[in-house]
Amino acid sequence: MKSNILFLISIVVLMLGLNSCNYDKPLKRELLKIWNEDQDIRQEWTEAWNKFGDGSPVVDSIIKRMRYTDSIHLVFITKILDEKGWVGKDKIGGLANNTFFVIIQHSDLKTQQKYLPMMRTAVKEGKTEARWLALLEDRVALGEGRKQIYGSQIYFNKKTNKSYVAPLDDPDNVDKRRKEVGLDPLSHYLKQMDLIWNLEEYKKQLPELELLNSEN
Repeated sequence: MKSNILFLISIVVLMLGLNSCNYDKPLKRELLKIWNEDQDIRQEWTEAWNKFGDGSPVVDSIIKRMRYTDSIHLVFITKILDEKGWVGKDKIGGLANNTFFVIIQHSDLKTQQKYLPMMRTAVKEGKTEARWLALLEDRVALGEGRKQIYGSQIYFNKKTNKSYVAPLDDPDNVDKRRKEVGLDPLSHYLKQMDLIWNLEEYKKQLPELELLNSEN
């Protein structure tokens, strides 16, 4: 009995050793640095937008810095993706792994389209989470002139000064789709932005929202 326990312990230690050998600490550090920079400047933008409003010199200045920072980050991220593929959570940790998604999500449509299939494969292989893929699926769909699937993209109407859920396909079943990928109900998500989800009212407004998006 004692020998069996010692054998099992030795196997666990061996497995932990193998996992630590595969862990990429330098890459994790770089990705976490990029994550923090990405989130910090967007927090700065949010605070300035709330205080000074859209189109103010302060906000415009932050946007210019944000775009420059995004471009630098994108060069690093795409190089890693092209050389190593979508590095899994098991090798760099969850937060560092999310950095791939965040930077691609903040990139141009052409880049999003290029790496969307790679992220789909990464989700199937357990390297990243389906909920993040859902957000990228929505952004690409809208960028291509289609309706979003999960309701993750919120747009701002400058004419009415109100935010709204961008055109959504089959809104009746959006919460079912969100649940399948690990997202909270749409009403919970919108509540964080002080928005109220009214399904019937949204369906009535949908044709108008589609027209609004086609004009932008």
